[in-house]
Amino acid sequence: MKVVILAGGLGTRISEESHLRPKPMVEIGGKPILWHIMKSYSTHGLTDFVILCGYKGHIIKDYFTNYLLYNADVSVNLGTGEFNILNHDAEPWRITMLNTGELTQTGGRLGYARPHLTETFCLTYGDGVSDVDVTSLLDFHFAEGRQATVTAVQPTGRYGSIEMDGNAASGFVEKPAGDHSWVSGGFFVCEPSVLDHIEGSETIWEKEPLQRLVRGGQLSVYQHRGFWSAMDTLRDKTYLEGLWSSGEAPWKTWT
Repeated sequence: MKVVILAGGLGTRISEESHLRPKPMVEIGGKPILWHIMKSYSTHGLTDFVILCGYKGHIIKDYFTNYLLYNADVSVNLGTGEFNILNHDAEPWRITMLNTGELTQTGGRLGYARPHLTETFCLTYGDGVSDVDVTSLLDFHFAEGRQATVTAVQPTGRYGSIEMDGNAASGFVEKPAGDHSWVSGGFFVCEPSVLDHIEGSETIWEKEPLQRLVRGGQLSVYQHRGFWSAMDTLRDKTYLEGLWSSGEAPWKTWT
């Protein structure tokens, strides 16, 4: 099964980093957040990736084209040009990187990948990490039998919540789980038929395609109550870096 990752946006809200590289290549613990997402999927046996590149996509291509070389012992004979990889610890991933255009919308990027998506596939964004159980998500999708499944999450609030009894504080909760509403956390599972709802490069996946699926009763919702975080801003990056540095990154489900 293929895992499709949207990795082509401009990342304007984290411009401190994205003026140098695409947002999915911003590093957490010395590795691009894109690598963290791929590790999460590979933990569940999904190792066939389709990365939808756009803004500064050549940086993503350069990284993975040279990934095996950088994670291997090599032997080079400069006289003959002979080159051998002696051993390596690179992950056994198959990675297809598609140049979907700098200004293409999310739905348009997905539509560009149509020739590669002939069976059920996973879809997510290149800037969010989670400890979602992808195996359970897939089981849920197949049991529900709809065209698509979206993972719903309850993001942690940015500020502490104060409970009051008159003018006296009766409780304080540091960064509670939002306002109890559910939002899309990405981590979709889709049937190829969802591609029929994409009309062109200007199609935004989160708008008309998903709305059509909702109207047709073809979108299931998988509720994830564990960890989820997007990396939209420099503050988010600092937060995720802190979790990784502490050795308590919840999304690190691999060994």
